[in-house]
Amino acid sequence: MNAYTPEVGDLVWDEATHKVGRVVDRVGCWQLKPPGGGREWDTHGPLRPATAAEKLSAGVALANARSRGEAP
Repeated sequence: MNAYTPEVGDLVWDEATHKVGRVVDRVGCWQLKPPGGGREWDTHGPLRPATAAEKLSAGVALANARSRGEAP
């Protein structure tokens, strides 16, 4: 059983989608958003805290998207 319960604002690893997301809400399922903004997605988990490497990877992906004009 997963004992981790994230709070709004936490950066988590979504095992179902294999993506890092920021917790924005929980209404029946977890609602996550990419760290730099973007489209939310719903997941039932399991979730765990994002590792330092996963956070760094998400930050690099955001910086690359910004350099291409794909993110604000």
